[in-house]
Amino acid sequence: MKLARLPLILIAPVVLFASASHAAPEKAKEAVSAAAVTRTYTNLASATFGDALTTARQLQKSVEAFLAAPSEKSLQAARQAWLAARVPYMQTEAFRFGNPPVDEWEGQVNAWPLDEGLIDYVAKGYQHEMGNVAATANIIANPELKIGNTTLKLDPITPELLADLNELGGSEVNVATGYHAIEFLLWGQDLNGSGPGAGNRPYTDYVQGKGCTNGNCDRRAQYLRAATELLVKDLEEITGIWDAAKPDTYAAQLLAKPEDSLKKMLFGMGSLALGELAGERMKVALEANSTEDEHDCFSDNTHNSHYYNAKGIANIYFGRYTRVNGAVVEGPSLADLVQAKNPALHTRMVAALEKTEAALQAMVAAAEDPKSPQKFDQMIAEGNAAGSAIIKRSIEALVAETAVIEEIAKLLGISNFAPDTADHSF
Repeated sequence: MKLARLPLILIAPVVLFASASHAAPEKAKEAVSAAAVTRTYTNLASATFGDALTTARQLQKSVEAFLAAPSEKSLQAARQAWLAARVPYMQTEAFRFGNPPVDEWEGQVNAWPLDEGLIDYVAKGYQHEMGNVAATANIIANPELKIGNTTLKLDPITPELLADLNELGGSEVNVATGYHAIEFLLWGQDLNGSGPGAGNRPYTDYVQGKGCTNGNCDRRAQYLRAATELLVKDLEEITGIWDAAKPDTYAAQLLAKPEDSLKKMLFGMGSLALGELAGERMKVALEANSTEDEHDCFSDNTHNSHYYNAKGIANIYFGRYTRVNGAVVEGPSLADLVQAKNPALHTRMVAALEKTEAALQAMVAAAEDPKSPQKFDQMIAEGNAAGSAIIKRSIEALVAETAVIEEIAKLLGISNFAPDTADHSF
């Protein structure tokens, strides 16, 4: 589950986050309305999901080029395209919580962790979820699969088939689709535990005919193609709901009830920061010293995914998003509303976001250290005090940030506000 070195575009987050977090304005802007802030919110969502779609299409092109002529070079190009696609997608997750159409859709796109034995061959001694009857189903090797008294036809492998197989048998770890299924198909298992190194699937796993390694190269290519096609289709679907110009879209519904939309914004920010990022994605892995609970576990890209999750929260607060082509989308923001009502609270929110930024910059810097890189799975290793401290500081910063978000909700007259903790206590 890891990669050697990340491209410059993915090392750049330290600079990007710093420039996007903004300093507190010298004086408050003119008071803005909830309607204006909601309009910015829908514009940001449209642009961020739009970039996720654009980069997924670029990933699809790279995958097609790789499958047409498998080589080490074309495999690396496909991997880099996957890494680039994660940059905008992880920033979309601040729009997930509080917006049911996104939260209900997300499971087919970014579900994790996964029992990779469902998809392809795995190493001897592979550990999977207890009781998962499909944990070693190996869809790629088997044109049909018997689950209980039901025999499933698995040939050919299509986007529709994979969608049907997602969460097979009712198990959430039977992830057949999305970014992480594609990640596994490009990198393979990370067999390094808490040591250095990512997954190292050979390009020959996709060579057709003579030279194919590990068997079933034709079906493996089918699977990778189908999973990538489905990802693009899913992103096309979700991007469409943010088209505020059409009267029947979800964005139009938000614009019709701007006061309710403020609560959705803040709930999404707080729930991502607290229950999901601090809890599910950091605390769980750290306390269990579990590389299986690492988010981008095959590619060792977890530090970047965490970084961009936090950046997405800052984007919404400041009402500003920098697109992958460098264009900036911005407008009246929550920051403007808060500063107009309580400048001191706005200053505290900026400070909280900057503290989170600094903590996650430290995580990125450690993972990208040119002399001695320490990826997230190394940081969570038992006995790694320095790595543990980096993650704990990030968790603490996110918890403190969420507390300020709760104060902002109260300031804006939002009652019964409680970000999702995902049953974690901090």
